[in-house]
Formats: sequence, structure tokens, C-alpha cells
Amino acid sequence: MTRPSIAIIGAGKVGSALGILLRQRGYPVVGVASRTAQSAEKLALRLQCPVREADEAASRAKLVFITTPDRMIAPVAAAIAKAGGVGAGQIVAHTSGAQSAAELQGVRETGALAMSVHPLQSFAGVQSAMENLPGSYFALEGDEEALPVARQLVADLDGRCFVIPAADKPLYHAAACIASNYLVSLLHFATGLYGRFGLGPAEAFTALLPLVRGTVANIAGAGCVEALTGPVARGDSGTIAEHMAALRQLEPELRELYGKLGRYTVRVALEKGSINEAQGRELNQIFEEV
Repeated sequence: MTRPSIAIIGAGKVGSALGILLRQRGYPVVGVASRTAQSAEKLALRLQCPVREADEAASRAKLVFITTPDRMIAPVAAAIAKAGGVGAGQIVAHTSGAQSAAELQGVRETGALAMSVHPLQSFAGVQSAMENLPGSYFALEGDEEALPVARQLVADLDGRCFVIPAADKPLYHAAACIASNYLVSLLHFATGLYGRFGLGPAEAFTALLPLVRGTVANIAGAGCVEALTGPVARGDSGTIAEHMAALRQLEPELRELYGKLGRYTVRVALEKGSINEAQGRELNQIFEEV
């Protein structure tokens, strides 16, 4: 199958990682455009393609990726469309997890197809993104006629994909934030508690990392419910009461956060069947004493 030519509009981490990986997999890159000349030139050098104006780069491509910040997707798409950069026979895709393909309404009005192609992955840097993207899942949403090209692109990245309705994008993105961003916050919370008895952030993280890796491995092997261990899963109300007493020394919001997480964990333990309803009520009563 002949790979479509692509243009990258937005040379940040996402656009750079996608562009480099797709070029490695046989997608001709016809141009790069970005808000700053420096970022565009840096990516163009790696892709061995020219830096162009956004509408010119788009006009030369079968598949146009708009990989700008979310707030810029709609105005950039509208500007490209107004300048005649896209039309029938082309596909324009953005990579936002939160926004739907409706952000590309400007290009739809020219006859081009619109898609959102969101990699369910964290982009801390270009190199790490390139390492993490292959094998990741992608959420696809948009014009049905564009789906075959999007599916092939995901397959070429050794990824998997699923299609979701536009109305479900906010819920989908919220779940991704919980799994990724809030995991960072939870580890920040945990390492901060270790700092209360003398461990620095780096040492605390190093100490907790094997536990985190072991937990993720357990989840991968048995699923979230069966992987649950610890005092809530055992119905150990005495230990939980000691936790809550110790947390009284800290800021109220930290104790409240621990309590809310604990109450949710009671639900998981009940689903697992490792505690009964009476134990669940006892635990929730302790967690609610904030």
C-alpha cells in the first residue's frame, strides 16, 4: 500500500514524534510549518523536508496533521482552509484527546475530510514519545471515509485503535488524565509523605518505584480488581484508623484526599469480594472522619 504524503503543522513534541516515526515507516513528508521558525527548521532537518507556510505545506499533502495546542486547532484549520490549502481528496487530522474533529469544521467546508487521531500516550519529550508510541492505543473520531487511512497509519505505528463518538471525547480524555496525570500527582503525594520523615524526593521515589512497577505488573496480569491488596482489601480498619490519625498532622486537604481515595478503594474491594458490606461501612466511616 502506498503511504500518503503528510504535512506537519505544529513542530512540538507530538508533531515531531509522529513526523519522525511516520517518515521512518515510509510516509513522505512534504513540509513542516510551526509558530516559530526555529522549531520548524529543527524538525524539517530531521525529516529532510522543507519549511513552508502552513497552507502551502497542507496543499502538497494527502494527510495534514495539525499538532498545535488545542486552543489553536480551529483557527489554524480555518486559516489553512481560507488560504486554499486543503480541499476534496485530502484528510486533515488533529491529535487532541479532548477536542473532537468538529474543531476542523473550516477544512470540512472545503470538501476535505476531518479526523481526530489521539495517541493514548504521554509526551514528556520527543525521544521518549518516539519510544513509547509504537504499541500504544489510538482513539479515532471523525469522518467515516477517513477511517481506513487512520487505521492504516496506526497499524504502521505498531499500534491499536478504537473509534469513539465525538460526544464521548471529554469522558475519554478525563479517563486518560486520571491514568496518566493523576498518577503523577499520586506519586508526588506519596513521596511528599516520605519527606516528612527525612527522605528527599529522589530517594523517596527510588524507594517507591519498585512497588509501583510491581503493582502495574499485577494489574497487567490480573486486572485492577484482582490486583488490589493492602489494608482496605483486607478490611483492616485498625490500620486505616492509624493512617487517618497520622494524617491529622498534615494539611486538611491531604487527609481529605486520602479519605476520598480510600472510599473509592472500598468500592473496588467490595467488587473484588475481599470485604463484606459491614466491613465496607466501617472503613468508609473511618475515611469520612475528616
